[in-house]
Amino acid sequence: MRFANRLLHLSLYCAITASTITMAIASSEPTLSNTKAASAVQTTAPSLQPIWHIEGLRVPESVLVYQQNADKYLFVSEIDGQGNVADGKGGVAILNIDGSFRHHDWVRGLNAPKGLATHGGKLYVADLTELVIIDIAAAQVVAKIPAPDAVFLNDVTIDAQGTVYISDTRKNRVYRYIDNELSIWLEDIEAANGLKAIDENLYIAANDRLLKVTPTKNISEVAVGFAERADGLEPVGEDNFIVSCWAGIIYYVYGDGRMVELLDSRAEKLNTADIGWDAQTQTLYVPTFLGNSVKAFRLTH
Repeated sequence: MRFANRLLHLSLYCAITASTITMAIASSEPTLSNTKAASAVQTTAPSLQPIWHIEGLRVPESVLVYQQNADKYLFVSEIDGQGNVADGKGGVAILNIDGSFRHHDWVRGLNAPKGLATHGGKLYVADLTELVIIDIAAAQVVAKIPAPDAVFLNDVTIDAQGTVYISDTRKNRVYRYIDNELSIWLEDIEAANGLKAIDENLYIAANDRLLKVTPTKNISEVAVGFAERADGLEPVGEDNFIVSCWAGIIYYVYGDGRMVELLDSRAEKLNTADIGWDAQTQTLYVPTFLGNSVKAFRLTH
């Protein structure tokens, strides 16, 4: 009887131990649904993959992607001298999207052209102290509009209604061109540079910040803390941006203010000025300013 009881106790102990081990293993292994959920929230950090690099430009400051029907190409502003001198040496070149020259001397005779924007078949250029308007089909300057009290016009953007905004980095302000009148619209934006009109709001890359300005001039910070002064900005979807700093840094900026460094070419002494963006191909075009070249990169996630 005692031997039978011992056998019974031993059987019960083994059964309980096996059950405990099974439960421990089950609790330590994720289920299939948990594994899928974990993998769904994982994201790959954005990065830039080089595509091409073309040299031989003349102090390129800004790149703008332009498409007319099936024909897509790049406008490139060339200062071709000092960025703050009205010397008539500057102009706009055209590159093919493969990086080859289409027309190096498309328009010449500008001063220190920088930011570019298009609307209604016209190219708008921030040219030192003037807003220059070029008829694209004719490749001719059709207007030069002086900005009052301007010193260093830098970037230009146009909203859906055709209102033009131009930054003056040294005057810390933004101009507005509407109904054929160019006037000061916003003041006290330290080192105002890159501009982008999105819906009814204006985004400004200024000093170490990315700002959002509403139509009523309510200003809020999207991101702060760039290591160098911000230059160009491009929206890349989901409220995210790519922001360049002239000294040679490019950031991916999330809508919640997080920043990821995509490129740092300061050691190579290659600037990263006013960038251009092709959303269709996820291609970023980077003018290197004193490097006298343009680089193309593919954005990957």
